[in-house]
Amino acid sequence: MFLAVSIVCDDYFLPSLEIISECLGLSQDVAGATFMAAGSSAPELVTAFLGAFVTKGDIGVSTILGSAIYNLLGISAACGLFSSVVSRLSCWPLFRDCLAYTISAAAVLAMISDNRIYWYESASLLLIYGCYILVLCFDIKINQYLMKKFSPCCTCFTKAMEENGEQQPLVGWRDESGPLIRQQSRTDSGIFQDELDYSQLSASLHGLDEISEDHPNVFTMPEADMKRILWVLSLPIITVFYLTIPDCRRQFWRNWFMVTFLISAAWISAITYVLVWMVTIAGETLGIPESVMGLTLLAAGTSVPDTVASVLVARKGNGDMAMSNIVGSNVFDMLCLGIPWFIKTAFITTSGPIEVSSSGLTYTAISLICSVGFIFLAVHLNGWKIDKKLGTICLVLYLVFTVLSILYELGIIGNNPTRVCGN
Repeated sequence: MFLAVSIVCDDYFLPSLEIISECLGLSQDVAGATFMAAGSSAPELVTAFLGAFVTKGDIGVSTILGSAIYNLLGISAACGLFSSVVSRLSCWPLFRDCLAYTISAAAVLAMISDNRIYWYESASLLLIYGCYILVLCFDIKINQYLMKKFSPCCTCFTKAMEENGEQQPLVGWRDESGPLIRQQSRTDSGIFQDELDYSQLSASLHGLDEISEDHPNVFTMPEADMKRILWVLSLPIITVFYLTIPDCRRQFWRNWFMVTFLISAAWISAITYVLVWMVTIAGETLGIPESVMGLTLLAAGTSVPDTVASVLVARKGNGDMAMSNIVGSNVFDMLCLGIPWFIKTAFITTSGPIEVSSSGLTYTAISLICSVGFIFLAVHLNGWKIDKKLGTICLVLYLVFTVLSILYELGIIGNNPTRVCGN
């Protein structure tokens, strides 16, 4: 299942994301915080709907809040340790996403503090995400204003931003056209291209079309021995994906990129469901407490798409996209809770609120706030770049948070009853 997620992300999900971003002229960080975050967080959306309408419990809340620390520190560690390329980061995208996530997490925690969710509370979650999207629309203008306003503090980041512009904005773009689109691709609305840049974008897309015609078939056997073994093992998976998902990297399926994006997101959800199912059975067999499973294996299992997608783009030098996906997917996870809650309270059970559990709320709130602060501080002290040093720091922080969480859930710290999976 890990291999299946890697294949669908690398061969279908990320290429479709590149074409969507090219058509809208999105920068790395905005693309990572929107389409990439939405697609890779599809399992959490499914989980939230299951918790609200099928199991009628707080499975959505526990899954999303329980995996928050792994999403921030665990995936950041994976990006740093598994990437051979040192990626530069910009100050504003990380600050923007961390602030949005802190506000979203605080809103969710405030809502579930009384164990009840009303329709206006769930609507406020959707409103917060709408404001976040609005900020992303005017991202370039806000960034430029802040850099001018706080230039004494941000001069050290200006060089990093310029170096970022030297890199490819997205994998499909050519080097010579990339920096122009990266810096001048948006009009006042912040998203769409102006007439001059359309010609540059067309030239870039034309170059990408020429490349895509020569793209090797997915059934071409790799030359390296280890890659051949993995290719043979994953051949049934490759065949299923080939038959069900249009490959938008090839000229024939080029205009089907939105279909590719949606179907690959659906496959990601299905694979993650099976993966979490297997992990749950393993935990029940080994007698691992349910709370420990939720903080470790289940948290990592539901975040496999985010991990794979972030590591893949980090390995290609797109640091802003990787970090924006890590934090932006958490913001989208909060929206995951808002959609089913709003539908249920506003249209189905209008007579009263939804009942949810807020056990361990204090510790969860402290953990979320600390993890956001630590990741921002670690990136700042590391010189605003993703490398193995940052990966090691995030890994140590994640292990510390996880050990403390497990000790709390097992009742060693505080007073908390334990439950074993299946009981």
